[in-house]
Amino acid sequence: MTENEKKAILRIALYAGEIMLKNGAETYRTEDTINIICKSRQLKHVNSFVTPTGIFVSDDRLDGISFIKRITSRTINLSKISKVNNFAREFVEVEMCPKEALVELRRIDKEGKYKRSSRTFFTGLASAFFALLFGAGPSDFVIAFLISMIAITINLKIEKLSSTGFLANATSGALISFLALFSKAIGIGNSIDMIIVGSIMPLVPGVALTNGLRDFISGDLIAGVTRVAEAILIAVSIAVGVGTVLKLWIHLFGGVF
Repeated sequence: MTENEKKAILRIALYAGEIMLKNGAETYRTEDTINIICKSRQLKHVNSFVTPTGIFVSDDRLDGISFIKRITSRTINLSKISKVNNFAREFVEVEMCPKEALVELRRIDKEGKYKRSSRTFFTGLASAFFALLFGAGPSDFVIAFLISMIAITINLKIEKLSSTGFLANATSGALISFLALFSKAIGIGNSIDMIIVGSIMPLVPGVALTNGLRDFISGDLIAGVTRVAEAILIAVSIAVGVGTVLKLWIHLFGGVF
């Protein structure tokens, strides 16, 4: 195998790791995928180091040649993670040339998400059932459904305008709190608590927290600390939004019913 061929394999492994990491994969899973792809083509001396914001891949038999990829944005898309896992297995089992591999990875990377209307509707539906699970009545079920759809729409729009997730989550939390209070004020809502709790559930960073704990268990301490800190920051931003509106409402109107 020539040096250019080895570099091509490293690039493929790096690209696969990038897709996984920016779509919510755990650090250890990303490193395993990179190592599996490289070892399947007899690159047995590959070192990979993955953090939530960057990937480093090198082969100590290539005179210190390394590849680095900065990860600037992350989301949750388990479908893409699954497809990259399937790609890695196929790459190991089948003689796939580097060009074919890159084409397949680009196809996975460019796959669009679900339509915004579908995401909005099912987010609202999930929130409504969470509210019902926590003890909400029929009217609160409907209100949580509507409020959550509005909040997630605003959240997605703010995320496009700003790279700061804190702002989007705080604004969404504030909007949810205000609409819940308003629904109670006009007499169509019954339990403010159940409406707010149900509506904020899609914003809660459950996957980020779980991945952080799994990274801790796997021994990736830097990634674990980073992911848990990110989850805590998201939770704080939601709390800031909700708490600020509740405090202002009490100050202006003298109570929360």
